[in-house]
Amino acid sequence: MTRPLLITDCDEVLLHMLRHFAEWVDEAHSLHFALDAPGFREAVREKDTGLPVAEERIWPLLDGFFASEMHRQNVVPGAAEALAEIGKQADIVILTNIGDEYEAGRVEQLEAFDIRHRVLCNRGGKGRPVAELIEEVRPSVAVFVDDLAIHHESVAKHAPDVWRLHMIAEPKVAAHMPRAPHAHARIDDWGNATRWIAARFSDGVGAYVHASQREST
Repeated sequence: MTRPLLITDCDEVLLHMLRHFAEWVDEAHSLHFALDAPGFREAVREKDTGLPVAEERIWPLLDGFFASEMHRQNVVPGAAEALAEIGKQADIVILTNIGDEYEAGRVEQLEAFDIRHRVLCNRGGKGRPVAELIEEVRPSVAVFVDDLAIHHESVAKHAPDVWRLHMIAEPKVAAHMPRAPHAHARIDDWGNATRWIAARFSDGVGAYVHASQREST
């Protein structure tokens, strides 16, 4: 029988990123990044004027951070311990939204925190790569964890039988960000998340089956 599968994001799920990105754009680019902004595009502003930075300037900033500043990132409390526990009964894949050119750095970065699992890089929605993973691994049941609502929507579309857990590890973001509409649950700490994931694995059936059962009762 195949094992369960956990597919988890990295930034703001396993590693803190946003607070360190904010520090870096302040130091290196004299920009302000507001952790309490409603969205990423609204968060980056000129320090002098308070005006939002043009979108075409934002994405190169992210590439710059991952190219040279990943050493700033620290592990989310409980994440490494949670993956060690989950890994006793399930396979784990880290699906991270960065370019392939940063894969080696991400692997090295995670290994420094004793997190050693398969890493896949991705640009854009995560639904298709999740569906491809399910086709490749054929797990008994799968759980997807991510901090961004757009990825839960994408996975719901392309792999509806995968359980979807919305997690935002950065407290200043989590405090004002609602639960992703296409997620089955929202849990922002790994202690409670581990129990929720274990329960889904124990059930041994996918979210699509559960939805069908609810509709038929």
